[in-house]
Amino acid sequence: MSEKILAVAAGHKITEEELNRLISNYPPEQQIYMSSPQARQEVLEQLIAFHLFHRMAVEEKITESQEYADMVEKLKVELASHMAATSVVEKIRVSEEEERSYYQENQELFQEEGQVSAKHILVDSREQAEQVAAKLAGGLAFEEAAEKYSTCPSKDRGGDLGYFSKGQMVPEFEKAAFGAEIGKVIGPVETQFGHHLILVEDKKGASRRSFEQAEAQIHQQLIQAKQQEAYQAKVQELSEAYGVERMDV
Repeated sequence: MSEKILAVAAGHKITEEELNRLISNYPPEQQIYMSSPQARQEVLEQLIAFHLFHRMAVEEKITESQEYADMVEKLKVELASHMAATSVVEKIRVSEEEERSYYQENQELFQEEGQVSAKHILVDSREQAEQVAAKLAGGLAFEEAAEKYSTCPSKDRGGDLGYFSKGQMVPEFEKAAFGAEIGKVIGPVETQFGHHLILVEDKKGASRRSFEQAEAQIHQQLIQAKQQEAYQAKVQELSEAYGVERMDV
């Protein structure tokens, strides 16, 4: 079966295979976008321009210039060097046994601190905070009060700050939130930003990520470490084989 021809530019037949090959060189997240007809058409236009300029380069004898020859030689050296370096590291593997051993020997790296999930209402003065607290005690929903009275951007989501660990909030707010009872509004709590009413919705104690949760991270770390070690060892080996003389910069 003959290949589907999408365009002919300067006599060159641009096939669907050529277009797909170019798209496959894009990062994965961009390839998703490239699946749309509009995006594929944009890439096709790039290919058309590419072949038109190539014909121009040939006819104006750019490909016969010394500058062109020098650039081609430079690219050859860079490509060969890259391929040789890649050949050193591409076959490196890490076993699950190595990953588990690393996990056992470095468990402190996978420790996760306790977290609190909280909502808050921020106002300018203690008096305002106490007035809002009275409305909450009278039955006003916390989310509604946050949207109506809070000066913090979080008011758009009912004052929700999500989960946070120690060190992520100012000390006064952090101390109050971590010490608060779940489901009970506390405050006013004064910070440099104003006066807060805080509603803690959940708490998570300190924990350690399991091996299964950390395996992908461990695998990447060990692969990178092994590749760097192999790369440096090969550089040293090649230096001794071919010679290196370093001058003062």
